[in-house]
Amino acid sequence: MNIYRIAVLVGSLRKESLNRRFAEALYRLAPPGFTFFEVPIGGLPPYNEDDDPNPAASVLRLKRDIGGADALLFVTPEYNRSIPGVLKNALDHASRPYGQSSWAGKPGAIVGVSAGAPGTSMAQQHLRNILAYLDVPVLCQPEVFIQAKEVLFAEDGGIGEASRQFMRAWMERYVSWVKLFAAGGSGLEGGAA
Repeated sequence: MNIYRIAVLVGSLRKESLNRRFAEALYRLAPPGFTFFEVPIGGLPPYNEDDDPNPAASVLRLKRDIGGADALLFVTPEYNRSIPGVLKNALDHASRPYGQSSWAGKPGAIVGVSAGAPGTSMAQQHLRNILAYLDVPVLCQPEVFIQAKEVLFAEDGGIGEASRQFMRAWMERYVSWVKLFAAGGSGLEGGAA
């Protein structure tokens, strides 16, 4: 059985982050052979191109974690109609120096939870634009714009019954997306995107 290592970037640093809880609940829906590990982004220094020749240890760890992953999962809140600054900082760090991006060619997906009715739709659109530039092919459908409600999580911490079927279908598409790239596919054949 193949093992797929999925690097998870949670855009919230909050201890009780809904997005971290959502990520942890999603892991339970994955089939055997898919392992998820969160890549810490809170301890990175602000990106400064002057530091490219001598990056901080936290930056080297970030690049190593991303480089060693088979695929990416971004789980982000929406702050002021965009992605959190800490997530953008991580994206910038792992893309530098020029020509040495850790992101390039790794398949990814974006999900998010927010208290507002539109979920994280604007943040996800902005993140898609950034990831397109970074050469991260992103799963397009189904989109996951979740509004945080009491029924989102089950008592055991998994996805609640109201969203479980939808998220299982999403996980099946994501697993197929990752496997397609692992097999050398571009993701563009047969409408996979």
